[in-house]
Amino acid sequence: MNKRTCTTLATALAAALTFGVTACSGGHGAADDRGRKNPATANNGATVGGTPRKGGTLAVLSDQDFTHLDPARNWVMRDMDFGTRLLYRTLVTYRAEPGAKGGELVPDLAEDLGTATNGAKTWTFRLKKGLKYEDGTPITAQDVKYNVERSFSPDLPGGPDYAARYLAGAEGYQGPSQGRHLDSVKTPDDHTIVFELRKPFAEFPYATVLPTFAPVPRSRDKGPQYDNRPFSSGPYKIESYARDKQLVLVRNPHWDPATDQVRKAYPDRIVMTMGLKANQIDDRLIASSGTDASAVSWGKLRPESTPKVLTKPDVKARLLAESTSCTEMVQMHTGRAPFDDVKVRQAVQYALDRQAVLTASGGPALNDVATALMPGSLFDGGRQPDTLKIPLTGDVEKAKQLLKEAGKPDGFTTSITVSNGRKAVGEAIQESLGRAGIKVTIETVDPSAFYDTIGDTKNRTDLVYTGWCPDYPSGSTFLPFVFDGRYIKEKGNSGNHSLFRDKATMRRMDEIAAMTDSAQADKAWQALDGEILAKAPTAPTVIERMPLLLGTNIAGAYGHTSFGGAIDYATVGLKDPAKSGS
Repeated sequence: MNKRTCTTLATALAAALTFGVTACSGGHGAADDRGRKNPATANNGATVGGTPRKGGTLAVLSDQDFTHLDPARNWVMRDMDFGTRLLYRTLVTYRAEPGAKGGELVPDLAEDLGTATNGAKTWTFRLKKGLKYEDGTPITAQDVKYNVERSFSPDLPGGPDYAARYLAGAEGYQGPSQGRHLDSVKTPDDHTIVFELRKPFAEFPYATVLPTFAPVPRSRDKGPQYDNRPFSSGPYKIESYARDKQLVLVRNPHWDPATDQVRKAYPDRIVMTMGLKANQIDDRLIASSGTDASAVSWGKLRPESTPKVLTKPDVKARLLAESTSCTEMVQMHTGRAPFDDVKVRQAVQYALDRQAVLTASGGPALNDVATALMPGSLFDGGRQPDTLKIPLTGDVEKAKQLLKEAGKPDGFTTSITVSNGRKAVGEAIQESLGRAGIKVTIETVDPSAFYDTIGDTKNRTDLVYTGWCPDYPSGSTFLPFVFDGRYIKEKGNSGNHSLFRDKATMRRMDEIAAMTDSAQADKAWQALDGEILAKAPTAPTVIERMPLLLGTNIAGAYGHTSFGGAIDYATVGLKDPAKSGS
């Protein structure tokens, strides 16, 4: 974190904060964290299939719907990738390139990366000329301001909350529905937007990559229903969207590629088919026949399908497997007994068999065991430290001893929520905790409803299995979002799923955020990682990759570091559009 106040701050940030080899609610087959090679995976940091040709229909095969497409609510890596690369543009975005270059910022709606003044508490962006929506009307700075404001609305929960954390005067703001507006977001003209922050934030350009900073015209806003039909400022618009069934995108004729250095928009149409069985998707893409040759997978390759892919060179060549740089965790409800007792939480850490969880997640060919909270990309040397030094298979006797000290010598009964595709992981957790006397019931939820379910803090289970990915390479985008108790919401709670409210931790976060030396701040975040881990609000399990299989007619595909290893939809297309059946 760098709090320098010079006007060249944005340029300095781009140089100082660029990803090494990898990059939030998961990239690169040849490398995980930073630079460690994994020969079992393929096409890490590389583009598959050469340069696409324009035209045809790109098929996306999925076992789920989106969590949200409304840019005020979109904060899941794959959903953000899809939305910001295809449907709407943001002030700033990431370069469309594989590997480390994919972590570099480039202007999108804005002319540059923003100008900082007032000690990095004021940020000004000028919009490009000629930007238009799908109906040909101009995109204005007021539309960006409006979406920032609507992201505060109680009926639009779950989205990025950088605006709430950093904008001056945002405390208690409830959105624009009652005619109230944020004085800290100014639009002196149609092409200028100015953000007044309550404290210096040198990394603010990275925040403006998020969908919160996409434009939404007030006349098109339909509240929660906007999720079903976002109005396009990108290269595609929605032709039809049947929830849990199919989404069809067609070209936006008013998108001007001359204003867009990132998106290539190769396909004529993009059709996402939902509700498929995960094994069905894997088998169809392995066979890659007919229109499936022009298809990509939305979800990760199932662990059970891994042998069918890695043992066949021609299929393995079509596998992307970027490291997500996302840490998966068992998050415990620290505000509810018995998990309000640190010894009980530590017992979970010691009872957990991370080796079994690793196997259930796809094994060491596609994953790594987690030994810290933040991913290795945020630590010196690109490797997670192991501060607790718990054996990979756990220490059951130590766990039992901790439960005895907590007054639970016979263990207890609890429950965990996992998404449907993670049932095997839930069973691995269930079995390993059961060895210490912690009896776990598994509740599965459809992936598209998962975050809404665990974000309901009053009605959720004691345990949830989820993870966190840094929005950009800084500890400030990880630990505060996962462990700062001041931003916990009753509904639509994001990040802090352990409901951890620790005054010492929050005080230290504020101290680090105020540091003006980025190296000092990095060291401090790394040290705080170990301090939080010792208080055991969560038990980290694995750092996963994003294994995605492609059809044989796919070109221009790579796992994008900054979108958790998801396919970069800005550049993907077809080798031969005529073979797509369109």
